[in-house]
Amino acid sequence: MTLPMVVPDPSLPTHVMIWEVGPRDGLQNESGVIDTATKIELIDRLAGAGLGIVEATSFVRPDRVP
Repeated sequence: MTLPMVVPDPSLPTHVMIWEVGPRDGLQNESGVIDTATKIELIDRLAGAGLGIVEATSFVRPDRVP
């Protein structure tokens, strides 16, 4: 198997920023309530993995949450 050749594109940025929103967005989709200690552990592990930005919560009126 031959991999395709990668040609650098000078118009693209040299770095990307990963913005983790799992603790904020992702946990809203869970069927049950996630306890606070588990949420804190998840956030600590994401930060420990090197993610510099982790969105942990948002303050939104309940009628505005899908």
